[in-house]
Amino acid sequence: MKRAAFRLLAATLVLVVSLAGLTAANPVPATEKIDSSALREAMSTPRIRDHLVTLQDIARAGAGSRAVGTPGYQGSVDYVRDRLTAAGYRVTLQPFTVPYFDEAAPPALTRVRPTRRAYAPESEVRTMSFSGSGAVTAGVQPVDLTLPPGPDASSTSGCEQADFSRFSRGAVALLQRGGCPFAVKAANAQDAGASAVLIMNEGQPGRRDTIAGSLEQPGTTVPVLGLSYDAGAELAAAPDSPVRVVTRVVSEQRETVNVIADSAGGRADRVVVAGAHLDSVPEGPGINDDGSGVAVLLELADQLARGSVQPRNRIRFAFWGAEELGLLGSTHYVTTLAPEQVSDIAVYLNFDMVGSPNFARMVLDGDGSEPGGTAGPPGSGAVERMFTEHFATQGLPSEPAEFSGRSDYGPFVDAGVPAGGLFTGAEEVKTPEQANRYGGTAGQPLDPCYHQACDTLDNVSDTALEQFGDAAADVVLRMMLSPTSPRELR
Repeated sequence: MKRAAFRLLAATLVLVVSLAGLTAANPVPATEKIDSSALREAMSTPRIRDHLVTLQDIARAGAGSRAVGTPGYQGSVDYVRDRLTAAGYRVTLQPFTVPYFDEAAPPALTRVRPTRRAYAPESEVRTMSFSGSGAVTAGVQPVDLTLPPGPDASSTSGCEQADFSRFSRGAVALLQRGGCPFAVKAANAQDAGASAVLIMNEGQPGRRDTIAGSLEQPGTTVPVLGLSYDAGAELAAAPDSPVRVVTRVVSEQRETVNVIADSAGGRADRVVVAGAHLDSVPEGPGINDDGSGVAVLLELADQLARGSVQPRNRIRFAFWGAEELGLLGSTHYVTTLAPEQVSDIAVYLNFDMVGSPNFARMVLDGDGSEPGGTAGPPGSGAVERMFTEHFATQGLPSEPAEFSGRSDYGPFVDAGVPAGGLFTGAEEVKTPEQANRYGGTAGQPLDPCYHQACDTLDNVSDTALEQFGDAAADVVLRMMLSPTSPRELR
């Protein structure tokens, strides 16, 4: 167990700037050494886990989830805001709207005649995300189907309004996957007067299962279901047969927030942003994804506030909403900044999933040195080196992780901000080489509960929390006290 020793940092801090690298070609310091040992000693793993216990309790009180638009997310916001405010940070809640969808009951699809036939939820029929809600009994009308399907994707059923030129208003439209997004098909059918929409799979190998699709945004008012190919083909064989379609959903825009907390001191034109996403998926409490990143940053923010060292550069802790819906919170934050505010951000550091139970020790590949890799904005390679060097000094091997834009660093990279971060792995299977390097079990996912209800406290490695918490503390402190902006480093 670690001691809360960061109060001693003022006495132990050492800042060493080597002038050996000062040349015309390299006008910035080659090395900057800041002793983060007191801060790392203070980063208590039991305290990090205490934050996770609270997040799990919040999820349990919110029906098992901390997804945006739920009581569990609001409880998470309240907890993070209150902790950061009590620690002395200037906390802002940044509102934005997100598409919200919740299915209150499984869909029902029943052929009424010539013989009654109920189609099975999941295996034959699913509600499309952002479907409308309702109960309809009407005849099925196929629209521009390609049956049997061709050897390649060939259907464009419902992609053009002209496909509905002979459609009977009030009928249930039977469409086929292919050629355009599901949202386009559903909108065209609704505009043509369909009372419900059934979209069957296309039928080629790999395209026969029940469609689990999304209409992407609220706005559709009629029920929209995805069907297996066999279920759709059966309905198509008896056109005009009446069916009963029932959906019970909530599909709407809801307001949510990002939580942003700034230190009182430090240069406002050289801001170090450290972020983690605060939401989970609806399926579970998200204690590793990304309660682990949230907990590490909360503990780091608390220890920095307890210390007596004044930041040279402002530190901003950001807790993003709606990451699981497509990085919506971080994208809203970045796109609403003025150009000069973007320039004031010296670096963005991302901590998304830092407690995977079968973890690998991964650092985002900011310099794009991996085969097929993509480099981040100038300075991202320097961030990668700082994390890699930290692990090396602790005798801990690490490896680059693809700089894919999959998490909240993506919008910052798109805006030209140097970025980096840490990752312990999601659904990726651990290789034998990784098992030899880090321990754990080869052939198993790095996080076997990724996006599942079992992403609970039992799904988090204390070893990973300690090692990655220390790495976060080291690099954030170095950035906070650095006389050189990462934008100037290569």
